[in-house]
Amino acid sequence: MDDISEYQRRITAALDRASQALDQLRAGEDGDTSALQAELEAERVANQQLEERVRAIKEKQESTVSKLEDEVAQLKTALKTRDEEVQQMRSVNDTLRSSNTKLRNANAQGVGDADAINAGMVTELESLRAARASEQAEIAEILATLDPVLKEA
Repeated sequence: MDDISEYQRRITAALDRASQALDQLRAGEDGDTSALQAELEAERVANQQLEERVRAIKEKQESTVSKLEDEVAQLKTALKTRDEEVQQMRSVNDTLRSSNTKLRNANAQGVGDADAINAGMVTELESLRAARASEQAEIAEILATLDPVLKEA
């Protein structure tokens, strides 16, 4: 943005100088019109070059913003998918815990099967480990995606 402001300042200064030169021509103060015409033409060329630079900077800025917006949209989609997976896993875990609680209560009343309780507990532990692994994979994926974006910024 500082470059654009600088280019704008330079363009304005060039136009002011050209305007002053034209005023001198009209007033008849300077008899060397060919030198003024050459200076005016040089200022026009410089002005065109500056305008092209400003245009190129704007285009680059717009493409960078567009690219970043696309990456953010992809990240949001990935995050939403991961969130759905985590919610489903939590639901399964809640159901498993409820089942284990029922088994423990039945065992406390003397009607339980120790092997069934043990199998339920093992399943619950495996489910918790899977949930943790899923969360770690999600975090690693997010960090891997953000790393190049942050390096560019």
